[in-house]
Amino acid sequence: MTDPVLDTSPKVSDEVRKTTCYMCACRCGINVHLKDGKVAYIEGNRDHPVNKGVLCAKGSSGIMQVNAPSRLKAPLKRTGPRGSGEFEEISWDEALELAKSWLEPIRKSGPEKLAFFTGRDQSQSFTSFWAQNFGTPNYAAHGGFCSVNMATAGIYTMGGAFWEFGQPDWDHTKLFMIFGVAEDHDSNPIKMGLGKLKARGGKVIGVNPIRSGYNAIADEWVGITPGTDGLFISALIHVLLKAGKIDLSYLSQFTNAPCLLNATPGSPEEGLLLRDDDGKPLVVDRSSGTLEPFDKQGVKPNLAASVELDGVTHKTVFQHLADRFLSDEYSPEAVSERCGVSAGRIKAIAAELARVAFEEAFELDQPWTDFRGNRHEKMLGRPVSFHAMRGISAHSNGFQTCRTLHILQILLGTVEVPGGFRFKPPYPKPVEAHPTPHCHSKPDCPLDGPHLGFVRGPDDLALKEDGTPARIDKAFTWENPLSAHGLMHMVISNAHAGDPYKIDTLFFYMANMAWNSSMNTRGVMDMLTDKDENGDYVIPRIIYSDAYSSEMVAYADLILPDTTYLERHDCISLLDRPICEADAAADAIRWPVIEPDRDVRGFQSVLIDLGARLKLPGFVDENGEALYADYADYMVNHQRRPGIGPLAGFRGNGTETGRGGVNPNQLERYIENGSFFVEHVPAEASYYKPWNTGYQDWAVKLGFYDKPQPYLFQLYAEPLRRMQLAAEGHGDRQPPDHLRQQIIDHLDPIPAWYEPLEEASVDTDSYPIHALTQRPMAMYHSWGSQNAWLRQIHGRNPLYVPTKLWTEHGFKDGDWAKVTSVHGEITVPVAHMAGLNENTVWTWNAIGKRKGAWALDEDAPEATRGFLLNHLIHELLPPKGDGLRWSNSDPVTGQAAWFDLRVRIEKAAPVEESLPAFGALKSPVGKGPAIVRQKVTS
Repeated sequence: MTDPVLDTSPKVSDEVRKTTCYMCACRCGINVHLKDGKVAYIEGNRDHPVNKGVLCAKGSSGIMQVNAPSRLKAPLKRTGPRGSGEFEEISWDEALELAKSWLEPIRKSGPEKLAFFTGRDQSQSFTSFWAQNFGTPNYAAHGGFCSVNMATAGIYTMGGAFWEFGQPDWDHTKLFMIFGVAEDHDSNPIKMGLGKLKARGGKVIGVNPIRSGYNAIADEWVGITPGTDGLFISALIHVLLKAGKIDLSYLSQFTNAPCLLNATPGSPEEGLLLRDDDGKPLVVDRSSGTLEPFDKQGVKPNLAASVELDGVTHKTVFQHLADRFLSDEYSPEAVSERCGVSAGRIKAIAAELARVAFEEAFELDQPWTDFRGNRHEKMLGRPVSFHAMRGISAHSNGFQTCRTLHILQILLGTVEVPGGFRFKPPYPKPVEAHPTPHCHSKPDCPLDGPHLGFVRGPDDLALKEDGTPARIDKAFTWENPLSAHGLMHMVISNAHAGDPYKIDTLFFYMANMAWNSSMNTRGVMDMLTDKDENGDYVIPRIIYSDAYSSEMVAYADLILPDTTYLERHDCISLLDRPICEADAAADAIRWPVIEPDRDVRGFQSVLIDLGARLKLPGFVDENGEALYADYADYMVNHQRRPGIGPLAGFRGNGTETGRGGVNPNQLERYIENGSFFVEHVPAEASYYKPWNTGYQDWAVKLGFYDKPQPYLFQLYAEPLRRMQLAAEGHGDRQPPDHLRQQIIDHLDPIPAWYEPLEEASVDTDSYPIHALTQRPMAMYHSWGSQNAWLRQIHGRNPLYVPTKLWTEHGFKDGDWAKVTSVHGEITVPVAHMAGLNENTVWTWNAIGKRKGAWALDEDAPEATRGFLLNHLIHELLPPKGDGLRWSNSDPVTGQAAWFDLRVRIEKAAPVEESLPAFGALKSPVGKGPAIVRQKVTS
């Protein structure tokens, strides 16, 4: 018998072009193989700093995004009623002139009448620049319903956070603890890191109500009750403090633990830091007993100091923090039942954290110099690291939970040390290195500064002269002072209600607000189509840009069709969301590795054109002529400040990095280099970044800031105390009376756990079950579940039910359930899952589709067996009877509280399809073929 002849290395392509993936937020490097000018194959780029050749199912299936039948083909103008899906194709010139005719009058009369909000566009430094020059205060991206608690809590505590700000020291960590981490975000780097950790025999502890993905391979899984992570972490801190298992040296040198606070009750400065005439926080030196600025050379801060000045007592932050967490309310026994974790297990986990941090400490032979001028010959390592994501962020108590987790790792001394959590350049950045939010707009003028930022106190809130909100989403107001990312989930609701004012035009990019990106999906669709007593739409105009025929398309008046990510230029910038790793600063580009076969344009280039037509500052010169031909031109020639542009690599003569003049050949150099740039952190600057003079000098050289900015980690967040003082009646800028107690209760400068707001607002006996969503590893956003390859992995989504509830309700395979919340009900298929908190149900998010959207058949499983939990959620809390509209958000940041949902479940008779069922949308692209193929021939 003769063995068959197999060609094990067939010719896959004629050419390979290197660019950056867009199938999730990892932004991995990819090699795009082309054959006859078409995409034939996508693989990982082994030279890329993010993924080093690793590519997941999402990345490989990017080929099916380029071929998706749902791609929009040309600009569209609505001809029928909103929601009808009736459009006519128009030219780009007509589309842009129409947009100009809508936007120009409001810019000249009241720029705030434009609300411009973007989804996961990864180009927010540019879109915010456009909105700022238009002059509207109403701009933000999707972070307010995704991750703002994580980012904001991290910035106010450490100058950075989990997510895209940092990563574990994968080469040295031995114990890795994750909280609320799903598999969709940053998946390749985490998987690679877990491989390293496991190969060394390290341990993973997963804290998540759901045991899937990373939690499924964890050595220990803690199936916590949703919304109680802050209690659990507080109990760990309680145990560590009682046992004295904290890093006192780290706390005294690198945090504000030894800084002194006014401890005199009733004082207008109670709870504020004692500062010198230069504004520097003061500490007591252990050797001399004198008050000294925190950064004085040779000072040895005393954690237990107490001083009295002019009759006012001042005690250290550390004493206040110890008083808080040593309280009996945070003992393991007190929190155990609520968290669903036994007291013994809490104590055991705390002991394991302490054992690894202190008994397995190690040193690296690497000298460095700290910001006080002290020379250290070694770097001390503590091999415990943490990571957390949306699971602990998307609660109405998420800000304080995230802060509590940061304090846990700081108490152990595991941040910015070998083996611990490390920041990715350009982070860390203290609050002081960020702008404050700006909101003052005038007709025919740019906004007075950046929209988003970090407030230091009441004076930074985005309020009008009369104290009312300046922004349509009410970000940076007394309702949610530390918003940072805005409140995208409140835009449509507030615009419809005319609260705080009416707008003229909604402008969305890649934000599927008529379906899976909205709380209260049915209500939002009604708001988008609602008319006033004159028969006019309550929200007069809607402009929308997307690459695909999503559910939102049918509700827009004007569609500006985007390209797919392989057909346009993109800038993954150090000004925005770069691809840095802890050991290197890096950025990247996308470029048109193929040309579109449709009449579509990259959205950023469309904004460039529209900005020029509107004669916006920053987009035209003094003669009114366009400054940039397109986005590629902007990427090369725009300078945010002298020498600092969107791209940090290959500047000036092609060899300058970070700072440097414009290089007209910059994009070519990026393409030659695999579409990325990387600059490694010097060895002496690799750890202790906030306090390391080597890192601070290197960061100035790269242009992250203009002078060294060493700072202390903020165990005590003074900006929150400033807000509390205002609520207590101190200061000129005062909150409305109905919000005073909310501010006092929730904006505590030392984290304090409180019950999730929806849980406190509903009868939990009637709605006893927690309900969650989670994104699957194979999909990042709704566009993934229309992908011909990825649909085969997740074409439908059951409601997963734990063993206890499965047995109680007599469920069996193939059954359906009715799930009811205080806001609505759904009827959906169920499936049994043992690895699940016993009082929690969950499903994959964004699988369910509305009939007629995404070019799918009306009987596609995504439309008949897929569903959304969004129908059970609302952007507002249940009425309190006070006549006020209370946002279903974290009262500190405005983070959408997706995961506070409480429901009840009951067995239902089988139905033909998941309920609620909506009528089919009429799609401008029609339906795709029954089979989508991509065949490579040799």
